[in-house]
Amino acid sequence: MILILKSDVTEQQVAHVIERVESMGLRAHLSRGSQRTIVGIIGEEDKTRETPLRAIPGVADVIPVLPPYKLASREAHPQESVVEVAGVKVGGGFLAMIAGPCSVEEPERMDRIAKAVRAAGANIFRGGAFKPRTSPYAFQGLGLEGLKILQTVGRKYGMPVVTEVTDPRVVETVAEYADMLQIGARNMQNFVLLTEVGKTHKPVLLKRGMSATVNDWLMSAEYVLSEGNSSVVLCERGVKGFDNATRNLFDVASVALVKRLSHLPVIVDPSHATGRPDLIPACSLAGLAVGADGVHIEVHDCPEEAKSDGPQALLPTDYDALMQRMRQLANLMEKTISQS
Repeated sequence: MILILKSDVTEQQVAHVIERVESMGLRAHLSRGSQRTIVGIIGEEDKTRETPLRAIPGVADVIPVLPPYKLASREAHPQESVVEVAGVKVGGGFLAMIAGPCSVEEPERMDRIAKAVRAAGANIFRGGAFKPRTSPYAFQGLGLEGLKILQTVGRKYGMPVVTEVTDPRVVETVAEYADMLQIGARNMQNFVLLTEVGKTHKPVLLKRGMSATVNDWLMSAEYVLSEGNSSVVLCERGVKGFDNATRNLFDVASVALVKRLSHLPVIVDPSHATGRPDLIPACSLAGLAVGADGVHIEVHDCPEEAKSDGPQALLPTDYDALMQRMRQLANLMEKTISQS
């Protein structure tokens, strides 16, 4: 439920509204917009049915929130959220251009890739130090060593870094080295992990699960938001389809839909969505055209030597060419690729 406060509401009345809500055993989430102030009520709405909320001084209207994702909904936060990742803005007209290899590899290779994508215009560097793999015999990442390499390279080239966290037990460690924490598709509904990541208050990149509905996806975001962490960026990376011509089904329509349902920034990951470098350029542009707040692309200087997901990585020269086209489209749509 949402309480819309009067335009001339006083600070004393705002405090009283929050106190009244909390006295019912509910949580109040205050949101101040440019034109109005809103208080979102979190908890069992049954407790509010016997209370004349509209009679509380300063309250102009009471609106039931139908979606179960109260904090992630547009009703709770009409203005688009802008998430800042160590100086790089995402959302509200600012684009995240995330690039890097699937896995963190040796320092020299990471340095070459970071230098190339930075020169092309990327503003966030990515690489997995902990890799959840289908096979237990596949490369699982370099762990702590990988985190250190990623942080060092990111700082050298002035890019914040994002990496995946796979286990609640290592959240604090990953947060120490990364500027943004990624929740991968396989962990989208790992609610313990979502809760722990929410407590860090580090920006979170939440990928859509392979079989997740849009509602599932936004409810997972709600777990992070409910811990007081408002810096959540959603990532459409494809869902399971019946056709194996591409790795996944690139649900570009979900981007446009989520932009209507939620205030959170949404980016696209055509690398995992298609698994085909030849399709990445078209799908990247399609994502931006439909309203995405950025593009997440895997880049490797020698895909045949990559420790994971080499076949879906773009070469640095191809990424540079694509960035030129994405920059042109961004300018046409009056959006900015911010730098830290």
